[in-house]
Amino acid sequence: MLKEFKEFAMRGNVVDMAVGIIIGAAFGTIVKSLVSDVIMPPIGLLLGNVDFSNLFVVLKQGTTVGPYASLADAQAAGAVSINYGTFINTIISFIIVAFAVFLVIRSINKMKREKEEPAAEPTTKACPFCQSTIPIKATRCPFCTSELKGN
Repeated sequence: MLKEFKEFAMRGNVVDMAVGIIIGAAFGTIVKSLVSDVIMPPIGLLLGNVDFSNLFVVLKQGTTVGPYASLADAQAAGAVSINYGTFINTIISFIIVAFAVFLVIRSINKMKREKEEPAAEPTTKACPFCQSTIPIKATRCPFCTSELKGN
């Protein structure tokens, strides 16, 4: 049974899938950092110094009664909150990842289309009498001088 599992795990598709998952997780971490550390701070600055990661609504006060200066303070006090700022960051991260996946799929489809180009129309044919290669529009064979009618 262990041998069968090893054969299954070492097949090309399983290894490729594992590598894809690892790279995808790393890419997700990079995109999360891009959104929270690079994209959202300038947007927050343009909107009046808004820190999207600290946008939340308190549903139930924690052990220490608010108002809470940040989401971390609310969570430390045990408050129940809806963290819509974090949700906005997650949506933007998803859009970036989806766009990157779209670009990859688009390039793969483009490569497939290039491989599947239809064959060019033939420009030559065989003479039915001497089997020599002649132009497709020829009406007489230049080798055997046979008249080619309807060929």
